[in-house]
Amino acid sequence: MATLNVELGNRSYPIIVGNGLLRDEAVLAPYIAGDEVVVLTNETIAPLYLDQVTTSLKDRQFICQVLPDGEQFKNLDTLQGVFDTLLENRCSRATTLIALGGGVIGDVVGFAAACYQRGIPFIQLPTTLLAQVDSSVGGKTAVNHPQGKNMIGAFHQPACVVSDTGTLATLDPRQLAAGIAEVIKYGLIRDQKFFSWLEENIERLLRYEDDALEFVILESCRHKAQVVANDEREAGERALLNLGHTFGHAIEAATDYVGWLHGEAVAVGMVMAATMSQKMGWLDAAEVERVRELVKRTGLPSEPPASMSPDDFMKHMAVDKKVSSGRIRLVLLNELGQASLISDYPDELLVEVLDAFCI
Repeated sequence: MATLNVELGNRSYPIIVGNGLLRDEAVLAPYIAGDEVVVLTNETIAPLYLDQVTTSLKDRQFICQVLPDGEQFKNLDTLQGVFDTLLENRCSRATTLIALGGGVIGDVVGFAAACYQRGIPFIQLPTTLLAQVDSSVGGKTAVNHPQGKNMIGAFHQPACVVSDTGTLATLDPRQLAAGIAEVIKYGLIRDQKFFSWLEENIERLLRYEDDALEFVILESCRHKAQVVANDEREAGERALLNLGHTFGHAIEAATDYVGWLHGEAVAVGMVMAATMSQKMGWLDAAEVERVRELVKRTGLPSEPPASMSPDDFMKHMAVDKKVSSGRIRLVLLNELGQASLISDYPDELLVEVLDAFCI
């Protein structure tokens, strides 16, 4: 078991990584505020891990709610169902919510915890690689709206994040690859040596090798924890974590959050961002090809849906959270391992990138 800390003063919390943690009552107990617990999960995860979690709760009073699985259910209707459960069971401010699942569960439950009675504690138990390396850490919670992804939400930090690497054994290869997309992101924006390590070891990750997976989880969380400690509410540095996301969120919104996993859309977005970086004169063609090739070796798409046009991209990118004064801001790569958020790019370069990818 390994532990990292997200340093936020009196709201600091640990990220605990190891195998078999869900069934270890000693891991969760210190972070449960009272005797009332509500465990929220989805219909895919519940048969696999819900019993392990509830057994570890021992003598505490708990109720469970199983939500539908899928990005298309990360919406206000699902959130309303969570509130209904909390109110029907007269849950108090001493109730702790537990989010057992991937990024959708973590975001919905975290947002519910931020809003219910103006804020109650919650614990993240991420069961996908994407959630373990990214979405469970940092306190960004939200639901989607038909006009934009994650546009309705709140910052609300968890009491702890417990990543049981054993849950990755039941993760299907497509979900694993989607999680690796976020891992690649950390190498591209902060750590060129990590990116090179991924190029050399990607097959080990795709073979579910325990030591390789634990290494990338800890390394990714180390980067995420440092960024969140420096910029909790995305006033500056934290926005760099959105490399590829402006393009990727447009893909998700254009496809109504069906058919594309978040990591798949981000993978395409990273290739598009690298291409835009080349047009800015910051990357050369060989470096862009390294990004594209690692994405493809991971089994991720490197092209957007054939049905998307440049206008489709612009429409959805225009409601991205990073838009400022009507200007789409993009996270681009100054070099492999270093990124910046810019808005003063020539518009014709963005048009060229969109035209090139929307054939």
